[in-house]
Amino acid sequence: MILLRITTVPISLQLLLTGQFRYMIENGYEVYTISAHGPEVVDVLKEGVRHIPVPFTRKITPLHDLRCLFTLVRIIKKLKPDIIHTHTPKAGLLGMIAGWLCRVPVRMHTVAGLPLMENRGVKRSILEVTEKITYACAQRVYPNSAGLERFLIQELKANPAKVKMMGRGSSNGIDTVFFSRTPTLENQAIALRQQHNITRNDLVFSFVGRIVKDKGIVELVSAFKAVSVHVTEMKSKEGKARSVFLMLVGPFEQELDPLPDDVVKFLREDKQVILTGFQRDVRPWLMASDVFVFPSYREGFPNVVMQACLLEVACIVSDINGCNEIIRQGSTGLIVPPKDIPALAKAMQSLVLDEDKRKKFSATARSFVSSNYDREYVWEEIRKEYISLRSR
Repeated sequence: MILLRITTVPISLQLLLTGQFRYMIENGYEVYTISAHGPEVVDVLKEGVRHIPVPFTRKITPLHDLRCLFTLVRIIKKLKPDIIHTHTPKAGLLGMIAGWLCRVPVRMHTVAGLPLMENRGVKRSILEVTEKITYACAQRVYPNSAGLERFLIQELKANPAKVKMMGRGSSNGIDTVFFSRTPTLENQAIALRQQHNITRNDLVFSFVGRIVKDKGIVELVSAFKAVSVHVTEMKSKEGKARSVFLMLVGPFEQELDPLPDDVVKFLREDKQVILTGFQRDVRPWLMASDVFVFPSYREGFPNVVMQACLLEVACIVSDINGCNEIIRQGSTGLIVPPKDIPALAKAMQSLVLDEDKRKKFSATARSFVSSNYDREYVWEEIRKEYISLRSR
């Protein structure tokens, strides 16, 4: 049985689908992957797949996309896959069209967040049309959260008979053993705090992801500034030696979703901001923080929120699909409206002052995520879906 998995860029294969390919191979599938070329391909190959590079772009590039479509058709005709399963908007569009043209028996597309949610005008209209073409060519469409499932049906008018959320959500689940606190990781986290002159009394807010506007970085910076001022005022009144820090783990993408110049300047120059760049292993960085903040505007089912929960870091997230399914308000963390700076600052400030609440959230969040989103449960649900669709 030949299974072809397609994403636009290889980091999606590596970060979003880690372990899934090996699981399918162990269950009798011959797995091929397709994406643009990139350094992450090396890690993908370690799972035993055969990788074929196709130079997809994440931008709107019609002529280039047409050439990629022709390339995909040639590859599919040669491979004759039994199943095509695509992820990410561009790979979904081209992969599903190519699969339909080649009459591949099973064509599946997973939706894990939609850029069009934050677009307006002509660009949104174009993106809506491309999504509808993708869904028309697919036999099944799999939103990875309940909120996204509602959006596809209500806003994009997707055929409800085609739309299905697998399991309890998530595209890949999460490795609950790998994302566990260990003495080694604890020591690494302590070393990172010492390296940046952060004391035990100080509090670190963390963020992991692309440092772009859509992730709520503008609001996060404004809220952090307000919290920092408040903590400084408290320190002068109470005489307590405490500072707050903001640690951002991830790359800037100014060419795709730029931040305002003043925000970038603050992040690069303020002494209480720690920019780590991209990190292959985010565990010690998350554990070096006290509160994880994820004020994103749109998501599918964010892995990093599950990671923070499993590493027992208290979470504040925006009230969007995925985030508000992982975090339960006041039980496993705090939820604030997206783009609401005062609400975000208030939530951040409340956790600065309440260590008991941080500990409570940490414990209950780990229990909830490990019980509902273990990756082998998600993989098996996907494998069952492959069998079900092939049998038809």
